[in-house]
This record gives sequence, C-alpha cells and structure tokens, in this order.
Amino acid sequence: MTQQDPGRALHELPATALIEGYRRREFSPVDVTRAVLGHVERWERHLHALFLLRPELALEQARASEARWLRGAPLGPIDGVPLTLKDNIATAGDPTPLGTAAVDLAPARADSPPASRVREAGGVVLAKTTMPDYGMLSSGLSSYHALARNPWDLSKTPGGSSAGAGAAAAAGYGPLHVGTDIGGSLRLPAGWCGIFTLKPSLGRIPIDPPYMGRAAGPMTRTVADAAVFMQVLARPDPRDSMSLPLQDIAWTDIERAPQRLRGLRVGLLLEAGCGLAVDREVRAAVEQAARLFEQAGAHITPMPPFMTQPMLDGMDHFWRMRSHLDMQALPPERKARVLPYIRQWADSAAGMSGEAVFRAFSQFHATRLAAVEACRAFDYVLSPVSPVPAFDAELPSPTNDPLRPLEHIGFTVPFNMSEQPAASINCGYTASGLPIGLQIAGQRFDDLGVLQVARAFEAIRPAPRPWPQPPSEALAHVD
Repeated sequence: MTQQDPGRALHELPATALIEGYRRREFSPVDVTRAVLGHVERWERHLHALFLLRPELALEQARASEARWLRGAPLGPIDGVPLTLKDNIATAGDPTPLGTAAVDLAPARADSPPASRVREAGGVVLAKTTMPDYGMLSSGLSSYHALARNPWDLSKTPGGSSAGAGAAAAAGYGPLHVGTDIGGSLRLPAGWCGIFTLKPSLGRIPIDPPYMGRAAGPMTRTVADAAVFMQVLARPDPRDSMSLPLQDIAWTDIERAPQRLRGLRVGLLLEAGCGLAVDREVRAAVEQAARLFEQAGAHITPMPPFMTQPMLDGMDHFWRMRSHLDMQALPPERKARVLPYIRQWADSAAGMSGEAVFRAFSQFHATRLAAVEACRAFDYVLSPVSPVPAFDAELPSPTNDPLRPLEHIGFTVPFNMSEQPAASINCGYTASGLPIGLQIAGQRFDDLGVLQVARAFEAIRPAPRPWPQPPSEALAHVD
C-alpha cells in the first residue's frame, strides 16, 4: 500500500481523497500518518500549533487502521485519517490545561463527546492543539502554550480561541481538526487562516461541559471534508444537556453547486452595529462575494445592523464576572499565573452590583431576539467574519485593551446566542496576502443548508492561493 500520486504529497490530500486511496489500497494510514508527522516536524517550530504531539501513539493508531482496511472493515468514514483535537476537548488520561498555567494538570477521566466520536470512527488522533487562557482570547497568546502563529504570516495571529487548530489546518497538519466556539472561536481563526469551518446549531455536535452558546465544530481546508466530519461528530451524547436528537442528515449531499444559490433570499450585513469599524479590504472582499452570489441567481438584500454596543458590552461584562468568580476561587499563586490581560479583564468586574450583573446577562437574550428577527426574512445571511484582518501575534486582541476586548466579535457572537449555524469560508486576501473570511449564517437547524451554500460559493469563487509552506521550503520555492 505505498503507491502515491507523484503530483501531490500525502499530507496535502483531503480526507475524501485519503479514504478513497485507502479503499483502493494506493497508500495506507501508516503512509499518510508518517507523511503528516514529517510535515509537522518542518512547520511546528515556527507555528506552535500543537500540544501532546506523540508520534508513536499516532502511528500505533494508524497501524490498527491499516489492518482494518486490509480486512475491508473500516470503523467509519474517517478511519485512518489524521486529525487534531483542541486542548479543551478532553481525552482520557491526558491533562486539559485550557491554555493556562493556572490549571491543575490532572489527567482527564474520560474522552469528551467529540473525542469519543473520532475514536469510534477510527480517526488517528495526531495531537491536541493550542489555545489561549480559558479560551477567552481571539489570539494564540497563552500562559501555558508557546505563542501560536499564523502560517500565512508568522508575525500575525492565527486567531482564537481555536488558535492551534486554525494554524494546523492551514499548514497541512492533516485534513481534519476540531475546535470550539462561544463567540467566534471557530470562525475567527478560520477566517484569518483561510480555512473552512462550521459552527453548527447549538447541540448538533455534543460537547462537555455544555454552556450557553458553546459549540464544537470541524475545521478543514474544504467544505467536503467538513461534511464528511459532520457524519462522525453530529451524534447525540447524554453528557450534553443541549444535545439534539439523532437525525438522518445526508451530510455529504453538498454537490449541487452553483445551482443551489439560484432563487435564495440572501441578506448582506456589512456593519455589525457595534465594535470596530469594518476594514476597507474586508468590506470589498465580502461585497465581491455577494456579487458572485447574485450572478449565480441569489437575491441579495442589504441589511441594517441589528447588534448594539450595549448588547456586546453586556455579554462582555457577564463573561468578566464569570471569569472573576472562577479566578477568585484559585489560590493566589495559581491566579498569578493567568495572563495579566485576562486577570485585568476579569478583575474589572469585582465591583459589579447584582443589578448590573442581571442587566448584563439580559443582553444575551436581547442579542438572540435581535438576530432571529433580523434573519427572519432571509434563507441565509452573508457578512464579514471579522471587521479586521489578522493582527500582530503578540497581541491578545485587536484593541490590546482589556476593557475593550471583544470589539471584533460583533458579526460572530449573535449566531452563538441565536443557536444558528454559521460558517467561515475564504473569500479573498488583503494586499499583504492575509486571508479574509466570509461568514454564511443560516436558519436554526439548517446546518446542511449552510454546508451546501458554502460548497456552492467554494465552486464559484476565484481559485484560492496556494497553501503556505514551512519557511525553509518557501525559500526553496522562491529560489
């Protein structure tokens, strides 16, 4: 099982091609895992995307998968495909640091739901991916992990909090990655790293612990790979009190592009109504994407903003109080290990009154109502993922201000609160070569529809630029 397409390295192949190759015995899961590990070795000292990288354990899983394929008995649709899981997705026997040096590194007692699903389906868990402290930053800055960087420009952030996952997907650390999102933590790194992700409807992919607005999702280079991965991840689990019932969804039924766009009512949201102003290049790229939708037969209608600054501030202030209470429970020496930016942000809630906390919490529901009402007239809504491109890697947020930390999530956070599915897909690049993300949001539970529309756009957009290569290889290409 060692035949290989000489025109494309094994680590570059999508999951769909890997499974077909295994079926035809053109190459094996062991061949692919070795190729991915070799590529990781060339990249990782520059990116710092991984945690708990254990090559021998990955190869052990690959050998077991190879034996199953030789018997003609794969466990599931991703058997033998290398993948990563975010730091905060618990894996049995491993520590779960949550990106911070303040956490007790006790081994997890059991796999979390996403980890359980990938093991049941035979996926090769290559490593865990890095994240910022408690997942409360849209960057790769962490008091526990080394600083994660963006493979498109190592001076820039990959985004967060699924920082390592976004960087790993863009860099080619295998085709499948799992991240999480409570305000944009899948879509922001996907947009800034030029990859695809789906933040599903709340409960579509079970997660533990569940929390208001919190979702896990696939992070991939292609829509088709995300669709394959949804077959595995979107299965009920009793540990998630918000887990949706099992549905027979044809996740891979996405190849109706571009006819899928004809006649759709599509809203175009170019201003969030709060936070940072939209960068000129970001706006131009999203407007061009909307024109492509229109040329394919969609009916585009500009939307007024529906978020407000009080909504964003209220959610921010409630999250500050939650984090303040969490840190207040830590011994002083452990709290001191948390990033100073996060400590300052959380401690700013110390003087909040009960009334202020209640009013802050009420903004979650206000956001939900506003999002549902604004989207009611449309099948799908297009918007930027972020108002700005990727910022400097060393910064915790675009503003670098712990009292204005969430000014860039005005387009993403409402769809967490409304429980609607929302994807990020690359729609262009800045003049300096940084990717720009287009958000596609759908009605609640229409996860498959969002995948189909994203695939339709993927088919009609201009060809994306080649994926970034490790610095030494990139220099070799220039020479």
